[in-house]
Amino acid sequence: MKVIRLHPGKERALLRGHPWVFAGAIARGGADSGETVRVESHEGQVLGWAAYSPQSQIRLRMWSFDPAQRIDRDFLRERLRGAIERRQALGIDPRAARLVWGESDGLPGLVVDRFADIAVVQLLSAGAERWSAVLLELLRECLPGLRVYERSDVGVRAREGLAERTGWLHGEGPTRVDIEEHGMRLHVDVAQGHKTGFYLDQRDNRRRFRDLVRERGLQRVLNCYGYTGGFTLAALAGGAASVTTVDSSAPALALAAEHVRDNGFDPARSELREADVGRLLRELRDAGQRFDAIVLDPPKLAPTVAQAPRATRAYKDINRLALGLLRPGGWLFTFSCSGGIDAALFQSVVAGAAVDAGRDAEIVRRVGAAPDHPLLLSFPESDYLKGLLLRAR
Repeated sequence: MKVIRLHPGKERALLRGHPWVFAGAIARGGADSGETVRVESHEGQVLGWAAYSPQSQIRLRMWSFDPAQRIDRDFLRERLRGAIERRQALGIDPRAARLVWGESDGLPGLVVDRFADIAVVQLLSAGAERWSAVLLELLRECLPGLRVYERSDVGVRAREGLAERTGWLHGEGPTRVDIEEHGMRLHVDVAQGHKTGFYLDQRDNRRRFRDLVRERGLQRVLNCYGYTGGFTLAALAGGAASVTTVDSSAPALALAAEHVRDNGFDPARSELREADVGRLLRELRDAGQRFDAIVLDPPKLAPTVAQAPRATRAYKDINRLALGLLRPGGWLFTFSCSGGIDAALFQSVVAGAAVDAGRDAEIVRRVGAAPDHPLLLSFPESDYLKGLLLRAR
């Protein structure tokens, strides 16, 4: 077994259970892409077992911190079963859920989402790629009867020295399926949709928004970066008289229109706008428009800390405009899914936006991803989705 020796003091994060080791922490040793290596402190203490990635700045991703652990088929099987069983214990509907969430489930670089009879797989690290054939066999064993589709078409693979890849791994047929979420029927195309096909992480926040609209009797709603209309359906189900959905993707808005129709809502209550959100917010401001509630759920603007300064300016701009469009007592549900911006920074940015908008607001609730996206205390990077529910004054 190949050994990786760390520089003095660089073992501290591993001793706290953090699963990453960056290139600068390594004193000596190397291995092939994805190969399992033994990790040792500078003094020779065995710290555990990791997958080695020679091209990534995250040079080691830990499989296990147990020096006696063997990284093999049985180990991967138990990790997969454990991840699936934890979702079952939480009462999450397994027919539309994230079943494996990488490092948070002890399977670094592996994501598995289920939509109806399709399991969608992402292999995001050199270690997951090296074990891909075994992982596919184990997925078929743990999830019998499901088709398996790969969506390893994300930029992070390039940083691991891997090419992007998509397509059927097991089974074939239509890539579009229907799922149900809080009584709503949703169409998901696992080949064409964002991420693995749909934003499962916002499931509980869509329910919260539906309940807010219903309980507060909110009538006029603006859903920005609306994608296929998840928050739009939530607002309509809550009784909103009109919902304007804004997105730059015509295909996403076409699917949002299907969702409105197929769930029995009057299309007259739903306006779909293909537009740049920032530009449209300014147009609405200049036209004197006002809303009872606004949702801001932009795409990832800062994947890394290095991109945070540019992203904070963009977040501040859209939140400033949105706050200015709220009626007194109106509600803003604002999100950041950027890993490079933590919760404290996001709140600070939104606070600055309120000052610039000349509005004050209170935080009614802080939210994150649904519980099938577990957040480990030892791995704060898993806390990527930050949300604030604000009431304007």
